[in-house]
Amino acid sequence: MPHCIIEYSKEIEQTLAVQELVSLVHHCVFLSELFEESSIKTRAIEFTHYQTGLTNMPFIHITLKIMHGRNHQEKKDLTALVLDKLSDVFKSAISLSVEVMDIEKVSYKKIVIE
Repeated sequence: MPHCIIEYSKEIEQTLAVQELVSLVHHCVFLSELFEESSIKTRAIEFTHYQTGLTNMPFIHITLKIMHGRNHQEKKDLTALVLDKLSDVFKSAISLSVEVMDIEKVSYKKIVIE
């Protein structure tokens, strides 16, 4: 845990390679010191068809799904850390957003088959 899901508009690839974006988000979540790096899972989903407000401004939205139990300040700090690092990379018009969502332990199950 956590699951870091990056949704992004296709135009982002003109500024930053997607694997670099994945690595950046993954590293930021690790820097929060809330999670062991080996437990962080990060993936990206490209969108070619979208609308942001009245335009088609490029966007990145990151959902950080974490196990229930972190306090509000930890979630706020995690969101700020990721958003601050992203805003350092992108200097042209873009919509950046980050949200933290709790995963309820009672309804989350996982198995690893090797």
